[in-house]
Amino acid sequence: MSNIFLIVFGAVLTENFIFSRFYGICPFLGVSDKPSTALGMGMAVTFVMTVSSAATYCAYYLLLKPFGLEYLKTIAFILVIAALVQFIEMFLKKYAPSLYGALGIYLPLITTNCAVLGAALVNIQEQRSFIESVMFGASSALGFTMAICVFAGVRAKMEFSNPPKAFRGFPILLIAAALAAMAFSGFSGMKF
Repeated sequence: MSNIFLIVFGAVLTENFIFSRFYGICPFLGVSDKPSTALGMGMAVTFVMTVSSAATYCAYYLLLKPFGLEYLKTIAFILVIAALVQFIEMFLKKYAPSLYGALGIYLPLITTNCAVLGAALVNIQEQRSFIESVMFGASSALGFTMAICVFAGVRAKMEFSNPPKAFRGFPILLIAAALAAMAFSGFSGMKF
């Protein structure tokens, strides 16, 4: 049980995919303009990352490893993730069209989101069990959601600021993201 707690705590705070590993920066910067959109993207990534952690674990240990095809894991994992993203896209288009429209091009890009693929590959690299893999995927996704929602709040506050002309737009976003990453680096020294 303590191992699961360490995996959850580490994935959310100390090894946050956005602020520590710098995975998933594209949707982090692209979809964090409004808190509601950021939360929607976070929920979609949470679903895909949790389910893909389970599915890629099964694909690796039941299909790839027994037949000596471990070298195909990246391609196989991308195919599994792409299928899950297609499912999410169809679901949102039918049942949440406003969220589907708000996520725009970033929804299909979950397929190539390095945070989703990174979770699957880290699970295999660290030889986690099935339960640990699923918990790591869900926790990493919660860390991703937390980071993107926090940054959406920062961006909402930044709309009322008046930075120098050279920093307006994307440059100030990168500076704010760097400061948020520095703040989260304080968790990196925590050991249990």
